[in-house]
Amino acid sequence: MSVFADLVGGLADLLQPLFGAGAAAAAIVLFTALVRLLLHPLSRAAARGQKARTALQPKIAELRRTYAKRPEKLQRAVLDLHAEAKVSPLAGCLPGLVQLPAFFLLYHLFSSTSLGGQANHLLGHQLFAAPLGGNWGDALAGGGPAGGAGLVYAGLFALVTAVAAVSYRLTRRTMAGRPVLPAAGQEQPPGAGAVTALTKAMPFMSFLTLVTVAVVPLAAALYVVTSTTWSVVERAVLYR
Repeated sequence: MSVFADLVGGLADLLQPLFGAGAAAAAIVLFTALVRLLLHPLSRAAARGQKARTALQPKIAELRRTYAKRPEKLQRAVLDLHAEAKVSPLAGCLPGLVQLPAFFLLYHLFSSTSLGGQANHLLGHQLFAAPLGGNWGDALAGGGPAGGAGLVYAGLFALVTAVAAVSYRLTRRTMAGRPVLPAAGQEQPPGAGAVTALTKAMPFMSFLTLVTVAVVPLAAALYVVTSTTWSVVERAVLYR
């Protein structure tokens, strides 16, 4: 943890001449961008996998017609089809899973009052009037929604909402090419109802970022906002 704290502190020192008191916040944004840049090859692989899975949909629809009354056979045939095409249904989850450790490191770093037996000096850094170790509840208690910290969160919420709206449209467009319902008159395989419900809910999941930003320390919220914005731009380019 102390090594990670030194990394964030070192980036903040480098950015101090440009960003002044907001150098630590800028360092977190830069750190997030570096993490996402390192994960870009995984994102490109996930995009290729998504396009390949979309291309398989006509064959999957044919399998559903063939094995409409044999769900176990259908499941095996679909898995074999993915294996033959060398497509992993879970490939799209990798970029998000791999970056979780970085998020939790930031969360822990800005939630700890001490590091290595000494006071955590990073908690003294701010983004404008909002402490990087505080959250939205602290901002409301300190000055209300119109206070300095409250306005910082208002700006973050506006940005997250805009990004989530774009992500919603992108997800709807992506899911449109991945029908999960069988043809009319065909029996649904086991679990199809749950998959259908999840598919309908998935576009709205981008708005859950608002909850995350509200409850985690501001430093971790900056990571989430930066990473989410990067993801939306990346998806718009890779899935065009």
